[in-house]
Amino acid sequence: MNKIVFLIVLFSINLFSQNSKEYRGEKEKIHDLVHTKLKVDFNFKEQTMNGEAWITAKPHYYPTKTIILDAKAMVINKVSLNDRTLSYNYNDNELIIELPRTYNRDEKFILYINYKAQPEKVKQKGSKAISSAKGLYFINPTGLDKNKPTQIWTQGETEASSCWFPTIDSPNQKTSQEIYITVPNKFVTLSNGKLQEQKTNTDGTRTDYWNFKQKHAPYLFFMGIGEYDIVKDNYKNIPVNYYVEKKYAPYAKDIFGNTPEMLDFFSKITGVEYPWSKYAQIVGRDYVSGAMENTTAVIHGEKAYQTPGQLIDENVQENTIAHEAFHHWFGNLVTAESWSNLTVNESFANYSEYLWREYKYGKEDADAHLFEDIQGYKNGQNYDKHLVRFNYANREDMFDAVSYNKGGAILHMLRKYLGDSAFYEGLNKYLTQHKYGTGEVHQLRLALEEVTGKDLNWFFNQWYFGNGHPKLDISYDYNELRKTVTVNIYQTQNESFRFPLAIDIFEGNTANRHEVFVEDKEASFILPYTKQPSLIQINADGVLLCDLNENKVLSDYIFQLKNAKNYMHKREALLEVAKQQDNNKAFDAVAEAMNDSYYRIRKLALENINLINKNSKKRVIENIKKIANNDSKTLVQASAVETLGKLTDPELKPIFIEALESESYAVMGKALVAMYYIDKNLAIKKSKELPSEVKKIIATPLTRIYLEEKDESELIFIAGNVISGMYLSQDKSIQSLYKKAYTKIAKSDNSEAIQNLVNDIVVKGKQYKQYGFSNVGVDLMRQMIQMQKTENKSNEIKNIAIIKEAMARLLE
Repeated sequence: MNKIVFLIVLFSINLFSQNSKEYRGEKEKIHDLVHTKLKVDFNFKEQTMNGEAWITAKPHYYPTKTIILDAKAMVINKVSLNDRTLSYNYNDNELIIELPRTYNRDEKFILYINYKAQPEKVKQKGSKAISSAKGLYFINPTGLDKNKPTQIWTQGETEASSCWFPTIDSPNQKTSQEIYITVPNKFVTLSNGKLQEQKTNTDGTRTDYWNFKQKHAPYLFFMGIGEYDIVKDNYKNIPVNYYVEKKYAPYAKDIFGNTPEMLDFFSKITGVEYPWSKYAQIVGRDYVSGAMENTTAVIHGEKAYQTPGQLIDENVQENTIAHEAFHHWFGNLVTAESWSNLTVNESFANYSEYLWREYKYGKEDADAHLFEDIQGYKNGQNYDKHLVRFNYANREDMFDAVSYNKGGAILHMLRKYLGDSAFYEGLNKYLTQHKYGTGEVHQLRLALEEVTGKDLNWFFNQWYFGNGHPKLDISYDYNELRKTVTVNIYQTQNESFRFPLAIDIFEGNTANRHEVFVEDKEASFILPYTKQPSLIQINADGVLLCDLNENKVLSDYIFQLKNAKNYMHKREALLEVAKQQDNNKAFDAVAEAMNDSYYRIRKLALENINLINKNSKKRVIENIKKIANNDSKTLVQASAVETLGKLTDPELKPIFIEALESESYAVMGKALVAMYYIDKNLAIKKSKELPSEVKKIIATPLTRIYLEEKDESELIFIAGNVISGMYLSQDKSIQSLYKKAYTKIAKSDNSEAIQNLVNDIVVKGKQYKQYGFSNVGVDLMRQMIQMQKTENKSNEIKNIAIIKEAMARLLE
């Protein structure tokens, strides 16, 4: 699963994970699931599902006469075996069934259960609040919202499949499945496996029969229902289909079209051919996470929907598409035996994003992605968490930047230490040995040890079963007579780490690489040189997950910016040099970085170039004008336009006029803001002429303009973007902008804008309830009531009533 990162923690509530004294090991296998057959239909008005289930199971080892199935908030109508009605007890969470006799190991039996699923009555204790992990989601079920399609989709991970069918809801169970889904004829269905039959019924409905013959975990079961176009693709002879709403069908292959190449790439590096019968991807409205790897039926959130004006900048869903695809090896083919061992699912899926980008776009691009992932781990409350955790308070807490980001970085270190060939051969052994079964970290280690002949306990003990990362103080002692430099490394964290380390000694512009191995908290390495080093680069390949404390001066950073190969080091140097642009050499170095071969460095240089004394910097400005028109990356063009816009120079108007006609929405948005400061009327006229769909996409620059213009008529438009801007963006300037917008609307007399804002709070509050956002939403609306009372506007009573009604909806 690809998780959405929230910034709620910065604003309102404490989401820090707590440890439990209870040991969270693998769930005991009393019975094994063998096969699951379901027949389902839906009551859209009541948001319930009528179901029949045939559960084939057997005792795992010991003889049994009772079986316990997970079944949450259901109405159980009948339980039988071979047409014999069975006695059972049901506590709204578990279904305890008395079997007619004692069954021995490997003796199968088929239970029949007639039931009704009631997802709206599910109450699962989540890690942050009462969770909305209700398994089965009805979206706009009665069609009341004319701007949103009616859909149904399911979300099983972690243990919510048992909200819509009885099962043993544990990741260490594996079962094949059949599902008969009856829906109104206008709807398309998607489930795991192959669509083998469709039967038209006399009542205006249709029954689709989906058959999945292989074995996978119950949390990977999926149903998706709605009005979709199916855009067909393929990988070899395997169908690869994209289920999208009609207006996005022309762009489906632009969004998802790399999928077949991903499946081919992942098949080659693992040495395991894609093991399933199809690969489908569907986009669900109001989806509760980023995406989910349901076997052969991946669901994505609405963020996946993009148009050419966005895709020309970048496909923001591409990493997620790779992530969910790789899960079909790590997570689906071999599944973590317990949530404590989630790393064998999610760390691999996270690292697949690096592997894909390295293959498709080059190492520097992949390294930039890795850097951002590592920052996501370091910026959170993650240092004290182990990667494998047996004492988590709630299983949902495992889905964090340790299991994802840090785990991916650890795999990167492991790959470098073992070498590509050994690393991939070890992965092949792990996958082959445990296919259609479960795995844990020790089994991964043993597979890698068997291939390489190395003992890897030291690595796994410190990185998988330990916490933190090295924090290094670096110093140098030069011996000019012997022409050696002693590199001193001191670990300042409590734990002692062992690790290989790459050190580059630059002589002139030539780097000589030295590979050393740090064994203790204090280590020194005497390294030779022939010419006084220009720079010594520690962790030169950027592989080690660590913090570095070095004493570098401006000249070091300028040299590093011009000569370092790793993105992390270039970025670090650029930001340090940018702080001292009063120095001509520093300014020139930043200006030169605008021509770097990698677009993210060019973009960062443009964002940090200091053009305050513009008359003395005409040469650089001319270069920025060329970049604004001609850079190969539209995101760099957009940054160039934004940088020129800060000059508020009317002579630059032709640049902005041309940018307003760009196919890129990023360029267009920056051009509107730039134009606003030299020709307000033209900028506002252009913004008013934009189609509503385009306005939504470039909402942030438009919000900036409308707030500065104090355009009350646009508060209605702004209101629909406030919550996403405040809590889904990681850009502090965007957070600040939308916080200002929130306050503006909350104090306003504009009832329609207030209605839009609270409606969005309710939607986000329910959609992301498991992340604690419902609590945030209530706080936001209480603040709005206070602001309305303070302002004494004419619509105060009406506006407060609107807010209170929304609050009641959120608390339902």
